[in-house]
Amino acid sequence: MPYDILFLNKLSKNTISGVVVMKISARNQFIGKVIEINEGAVNAIVIVEIAGGNKISSTISMNAVKDLGIKLGSEVTAIVKSTSVMLATE
Repeated sequence: MPYDILFLNKLSKNTISGVVVMKISARNQFIGKVIEINEGAVNAIVIVEIAGGNKISSTISMNAVKDLGIKLGSEVTAIVKSTSVMLATE
């Protein structure tokens, strides 16, 4: 059963109070706070601190950073959807 996630959508005129409810299939969701944004010409690497002081990074477009209003201290949900996870040792 998909989780319900709330997104604040500044651009939509078809929402009540600017809240959109989306159902997604990804189960790995981590709520955290943006602690670092490394901006490049096209993409940004956004570092999010999640539970236990762990950190997760996401590379997203600069347009997405601006459109989503992501800033230092923003609360975000990191959503991970992957068919495989690779590990390596020396």
